[in-house]
Amino acid sequence: MRSRLKIMEIIFGMLILGLGCGAVLEAAWPAGDVSGLVQSARHDFALGNYIGSIKSLQSAVSQSTANAEAFFWLGRSYYELRDYDNAVVHAEKAVSLDNRNSLYHQWLGRAYGGKADRERSFFLAKKVKKELQEAVRLNPSNIEARLDLEDFCLNAPWIVGGSKDEARDQVDAISTLDPIQGHVARGKFDWEGMKRADLADTEYRQILNSKTDNIEPYLEAIAFFQKQNKLSDMQAAIAEAGRANDRDARLEFFQAVQWILSGSESSRVEEYLKSYLASTPERSDWPSHAAAREWLGRSYEAQGKRAEAAEQYRASLDLEPGRKEVLSRLQKLEKASP
Repeated sequence: MRSRLKIMEIIFGMLILGLGCGAVLEAAWPAGDVSGLVQSARHDFALGNYIGSIKSLQSAVSQSTANAEAFFWLGRSYYELRDYDNAVVHAEKAVSLDNRNSLYHQWLGRAYGGKADRERSFFLAKKVKKELQEAVRLNPSNIEARLDLEDFCLNAPWIVGGSKDEARDQVDAISTLDPIQGHVARGKFDWEGMKRADLADTEYRQILNSKTDNIEPYLEAIAFFQKQNKLSDMQAAIAEAGRANDRDARLEFFQAVQWILSGSESSRVEEYLKSYLASTPERSDWPSHAAAREWLGRSYEAQGKRAEAAEQYRASLDLEPGRKEVLSRLQKLEKASP
């Protein structure tokens, strides 16, 4: 799933291991081989070792202060760590070095978005739209940038550039470029912009019927059917996503959620959620580990395992303190404890 304009013991162990590997990779590159350092950093980034990625990239930019790609990946790495100040600084540097790169502008917009959300800054929110518009202007085929721009226009206040008309323009453009992604865009517009879940439902069902081999649209459909509590449709979307890519770790997460919501309480719920936690790094465009901890807690709670549920809720809040539903569930458990 796409990220919205918006570490636990297992992952910490992975990061330490990855950091060690990153150090070995970095040492293997000759002095001055900036491209090798960037390659090493991207390898660490893919593993979720953002600290190791930053270390390699800092070495790269110290050797070549004009390497836009290195600054771009520094910005991306800091973004994943939710260090939006540094994400903005390095994404701005990448854009200054390569001002015609659509992707760099898109991610600068996302970095501004993270910082704007945190600081409740109208000034920064206006910058988000400007960068996303520039990303689309530079590369009209950048569908992800168009989806980001649609999302901004639907959810931002009008005073900083929110506009349903402009969001609709993006929907039309995306539909022309890619009909399947067009269903995703129009479903979002119908649901979030028009408050018409019935119209959005039609769009997401067309995704299920498309038989596309791209898993991402199916994941959007899964999220929609989950929020609409249409659990049989959610299961159908999970099946189509599995047909597209049965190795995607997110399927374990969503299957576990579907089982919990449907009350089936499959014996594999715990296995799936713990596997997701152990095998996936934190990624801004994937279900968070805090969410996985929350659902694991809800599973334990449904089974009457109150102590285990409370432990998972606390772990979820340690990762993301702002999860109100988790806090409410934890408080109820604690009040009911003898």
